Amino acid sequence: MTPQESAYRAAIAHADAQRARLKESAQAAKARIAPARLKQDAKDKVSATALDGVAYVGAKVQQRPIAVAAAAGGLGLFLARRPIGALLCRLYVRFRDRDIDPQNIDNSETDDG
Repeated sequence: MTPQESAYRAAIAHADAQRARLKESAQAAKARIAPARLKQDAKDKVSATALDGVAYVGAKVQQRPIAVAAAAGGLGLFLARRPIGALLCRLYVRFRDRDIDPQNIDNSETDDG
């Protein structure tokens, strides 16, 4: 075999090896962009981010418990503002009606005129 033939055969073997590597790489890329794989990667990323966020919030709560309690209380009062307002209105009317003397009530609604 001449040196040219051996160089040619080596080049063909190298080209076949490169072709095999390209085919393998294309199959790996195809597997990476499969919808199921992308969906699983997105789920993993979201869950990891959520767990990191929970850990961060937990650390901040341990550092500043009074501030967190005050913020949570303020948020709770904000969310319950209508029921609290209705309760205070009912209590105000009840206390105001108790202070009114029944003897001095103007019965204009029951009068004929």
